[in-house]
Parts: sequence; structure tokens; C-alpha cells
Amino acid sequence: MGPVALTAMGVAVIVGTGIYVLTGEAAAQYAGPAIALSFAIAGIAAFFTALSYAELATAVPTSGGTYSFAYVVLGPFLAWIIGWNLLIEYLMGAALIAVGWAGYATNALDGAGLGLPTALEGGPFDDPAGVVNVPALTVIALVGLLLARSVSGSARVDLALTIVKVGALILFIAAGLFFVEGTNYEPFIPPSDGFGEFGVTGVFRAAGVVFLAFIGFDVVATATREARNPSRTVPIAVVGSLMVATALYIGVSFVMVGLADFTTLDVPDPLSAALQPHRQLDWLRSLVNVAAIVGLAAGVLSLIYGQSRILMRMAADGMIPKRVARVNERRHTPQRAIALSVALAMGVAALVPLDVLAQLISAGTLLAFAFVSYSVLVLRRERPDLPRPFRIPGGPLVPILGIVTSGAVFLMLPPTTFVRLALWMVLGVGIFLAYSRRRSTQTLADAAAARAASES
Repeated sequence: MGPVALTAMGVAVIVGTGIYVLTGEAAAQYAGPAIALSFAIAGIAAFFTALSYAELATAVPTSGGTYSFAYVVLGPFLAWIIGWNLLIEYLMGAALIAVGWAGYATNALDGAGLGLPTALEGGPFDDPAGVVNVPALTVIALVGLLLARSVSGSARVDLALTIVKVGALILFIAAGLFFVEGTNYEPFIPPSDGFGEFGVTGVFRAAGVVFLAFIGFDVVATATREARNPSRTVPIAVVGSLMVATALYIGVSFVMVGLADFTTLDVPDPLSAALQPHRQLDWLRSLVNVAAIVGLAAGVLSLIYGQSRILMRMAADGMIPKRVARVNERRHTPQRAIALSVALAMGVAALVPLDVLAQLISAGTLLAFAFVSYSVLVLRRERPDLPRPFRIPGGPLVPILGIVTSGAVFLMLPPTTFVRLALWMVLGVGIFLAYSRRRSTQTLADAAAARAASES
């Protein structure tokens, strides 16, 4: 894959549920019309980390992304912790996007007179009448089949879907600007109702809640082994995808709250709701709904791709059963890792409530981002001789800013998030001690013995 395909992969994930679903919730509950500021803050925090990703991806050119960086720089235990958190970021992210996709797809089916029974439109935690979210499980399964068939074919599909999605959002900004009403921006930062509820703290809390919107550029780092000239294409794609997505988020959220009162936007389809009062833009509303269905599918594809590569790398290191790392000889794809990723994402989509998903994804992502920035500092100290085709300018300043900004946004998350994350971490440490520690140690010993034998 070249820089265009890799950048499209990053944009496909970043411009997903965050822009089609979470913008309305964050505006209505936390930031008000200042939601564009929240996205700018989150984008700045992500940008510092994106530069760290770019340096590590060229210094440690291997599949597995953040997990691989941590394994090389920080050792097996911290690598496992990062990999365990990446399950939150990728699998729960894919599940969240799939559920968002299902909401738009269900509305489209209802409009065409082909609506599903209520029991099949949502899970029991999101809808009292729901039993299983069939559309969400269907899109995950279809994406898995496509990924198992071909990497290059998946990249072409991802690029096509991303072009449609981005084009529709640019139209939303361009056409919507002519219909914004200045009164909808007053007051731009609503008075605070308490810490994290509107006011300046609400803007920062919204930045934490929507931070999951910026997962995606790190998916590019998992594709290092499948990229052409990775020392050049990976940094371009990492930084480029983040810049494109951040500009879209700021523009779309600013226009959205200008089209409608922010208190009316706490719905599953806020862009459509913002356009509803403006009958002249019915054509755009239909286009946005179609683009959401197309674009969210691209996000699911990219995240399942990234997770399968992480699982493949973890299996090769002995963290999970080694058979997961096997690559199909005919298709040249890790079909077992893809199947495991699909199965886990389906389980999450069926069982975990949306609000819990969103908060956990942001928390896991922020922790992983902080570790990446820290890894840059450690690797520079311990291996200054290592070739770095891309090196962050400014010495240690940018990685330190990455740690500080990720940590600051992390601390602004709702308190219940920390309890859930702590329970998740306890479970992860338990699995490492019971299974992964011994097998990963044996894998390292076998690799060392093989190197010694080859040298002798």
C-alpha cells in the first residue's frame, strides 16, 4: 500500500462514529456550541502523539503498531498492558462504529418499508425491547470476509468508501454555512452547571469524551510491513490522516451547532437532526445519511484490519496462542487473527452499552498514546544509534507534550470510566500472569538461542 491508500485507511477510521454520532452527544451534554473547540483540543493532543507514532514506525518497522513499539522498547509486561488496552481501542471501536452504522442502516430500511423487527435492531442494553443487533453483527462479518480475502482489495474498497464519506462531509460544511443562525452560537460556551458540565471544564471534558474520534491514524502504524517504502509513506499517512480528519471535525461540528439548537442534537444521527429544520437541505440530509452508512463501514474495516495485525504480532511473541499468527498461504492474510477479531467485535457489539463503549475507548486510547510518546524518549536514550528515517524535530519537547496532553485529557473523563478501566486492567494482568508471561519468556529464549546458533 502507498501513501494514498494508507492515508485513506487512517481517515476511514478517524472520520467515523465520532463525527456521525458523538458530536451531538458531546455538544448537548458537555460543550454546547463550543464543541468545535473540544475537537481542536483533542486534535492537538493527538497530533503530538501522531509525530511519535511516525518516528517509532520508521525506527521499529514491524506490524503490531503500539504493541510492537512497547514490546521492543519497554519489554513484554508493558507491551501486554498496551496490547490489552488496544483491545479496547480497536475491538470496542469497531463494535461502536458497527452499532452506529446499524442505526443509520435501520433508518434507511425503515424508510424503504423494509424495517426489521424491534428485537433485531438493537441489543438488550441499548433498547429494552432489543435482543440482538443484527445489522451491526452483519457489517462486522462482511468486513471480516473482505479482509480475509485480500489486503489490496480491502484497501481499494476502503479508499472508495472514504472518498464518498469525505466528499459528503465537505458538502455538509459548504452548503450548511449558508443556513447557520448566529443565535445558535449564543452563548458560545454555556454557563457551567458543575465541573465538566458546560463552561470551560465542559469543553475539556467533551474533548476527552470525543477523543475516541481520533483513533485511526495509529492503524496506519500496524500496516508498516504491508506499506511501500514505509520510512516515507507511514509518516505521511499518520500525520496526513490526522490533519484531514481534524479539519473535518472542526468544520462539521461548527456548522452543525449553527444549524440547530445544540440541546436538540443528543440523538444517534446529529448531522441529520441538524439539517431537519431546513427543508431546502433535504437533498443534503439524504446524502449525509448514505455517506454515514458507507463511511462507517469503512471505519469498521480499518479497525478490524488493525486489530488482526496486533493479534498476529502478539501471537508471534507468545502472548496468545501461536496458531493465531499463521498466514494463509494462498490469500497471504492472517485469517485466524481476522476471525478472532471478528468474533470478539461481534460479542462486544451485542453485549456492551454504547455509552460504556465510548468512554472505555477514549480511556484505552489515551493510555496507549501516552505510552507511545514515552517510548520515543526511552528509545532515544537507550538506542541513539538506531536509524530513524523520520525524527521529530525539537528534541524531547514533542513527546513530553504528547504525554502531558494525553494525560490531561484522560483525567477529564467521567469518574465511572476509571472504575471500569481499573477492572479491565486487573483482568488483563491476571491473564498475563496466568498465561502470557511464561510463554512470552520462552519465545524470547527460543529467539535468543536461534540467534546464537546462527552466529556460531
